[in-house]
Amino acid sequence: MKDHLSPIAPGRSYYQDTVERPCFPRLDGGLKVDVLIVGGGFTGLSAAIHLARSGVDVAVVEAHRFGDGASGRNGGQMGTGQRIWPGEVEALYGFERSKALFDLAEEAKTHLFEFIEANGIDADLRMGQLSLAHKRSYLPEYRGQVESLTSRYGYHGVSYMDREETAERIGSNRFFGGIRDTGTGHVNPLKLVVGLAKVAATSGAKLFEETKVLAARRTDGRIVAVTETGEITAERLLYAVNAYGPGLSAAIDARVMPINSFIGATEPLPESAGVLPGGEACDDSRFVVRYFRKSVDNRLLFGGREAYTSAAGDITRHIRKQIAEVYPQLKGVGMTHAWGGSVGITMQRLPFVRTLEPGITTIGGFSGHGVMLANFAGRLYAERVAGNRDRLAEFEALQIPNFPGGSRMRAPLLFLAMTWFSLRDRF
Repeated sequence: MKDHLSPIAPGRSYYQDTVERPCFPRLDGGLKVDVLIVGGGFTGLSAAIHLARSGVDVAVVEAHRFGDGASGRNGGQMGTGQRIWPGEVEALYGFERSKALFDLAEEAKTHLFEFIEANGIDADLRMGQLSLAHKRSYLPEYRGQVESLTSRYGYHGVSYMDREETAERIGSNRFFGGIRDTGTGHVNPLKLVVGLAKVAATSGAKLFEETKVLAARRTDGRIVAVTETGEITAERLLYAVNAYGPGLSAAIDARVMPINSFIGATEPLPESAGVLPGGEACDDSRFVVRYFRKSVDNRLLFGGREAYTSAAGDITRHIRKQIAEVYPQLKGVGMTHAWGGSVGITMQRLPFVRTLEPGITTIGGFSGHGVMLANFAGRLYAERVAGNRDRLAEFEALQIPNFPGGSRMRAPLLFLAMTWFSLRDRF
């Protein structure tokens, strides 16, 4: 089995060319397990590890290769808390729920750090995150976020940066200020996927690649999943497909929207370029967010041309233009890779977790915040199955609405909305 160009996203990634992936077999014929997991990304592999370690007979089936989806193609940044600011969560659900969700996300971060270390996973973990204000008018909000995180949410890893400190830390005067977060970091996501797959295999989980589930149904009290070569029967089924499972469930399709995000990798930069001397990852305040960081071999990995249609266009040209806006000294920089992938977003930018019917659960919609949350959600699912405790219910209680417009009109409506926000970001 070759480490091929991903069939589900444009462009071969920098990660694919620098990470050696083990191969797992296709499933030919039938299989009987306690738990079947559809989707071999962060959520599915993490759930398989914790289920297998608790003695559950579990199998993971992936339609392509482990890491071909968003888990192995993303920007690698972790962030703090949920995808949106705590105050935004508070406006939706009140302070008590917001604080509980924030604490759960902080535990997710700690869990991932500890898991990487305990299992000896070489994921290129580096600490530090800078959130940058691209408009001066946003600075009061950023100061307020630091105050709120510190005084109301008990998180002391953040500090406010003025324009001078921001310029010094990123090597550019493009931004007006921001927030420095020393309590989080970034990883090579494909290395993390590979590490998870290896741990899952050694823990006793059954792993299969290039095995597509076409449909699933309940028959005589058990769940039957149909593949191209046979049937898998299980007591429970977890859909861990995020943005890559259209048609498997109407509930998932209605609430999790795939959007295309693109990343470029430059050639290795000289130290004299002055880019991110502290090695932090960055995200900015645009609604159509831009995010960037340096790899361990000193390349700038820059993402930010989100698209709400399937057309990628010339990824390299657009990414190079955005890099030059932040780092004029890198205008015309050599690009070695440019790739894309689908991110699963929800209307509230909070995870979508549901019991679709008895024994069938879906977890996804991490909205670009899945490096730590997706891994932890897999562990929470395993806790539920084992009957230890049910902290997954905290996510399941979220009232994630359907996207407007139904299956036919939601993509055009979202495209129009995102075009408007993109113009607002610019002007």
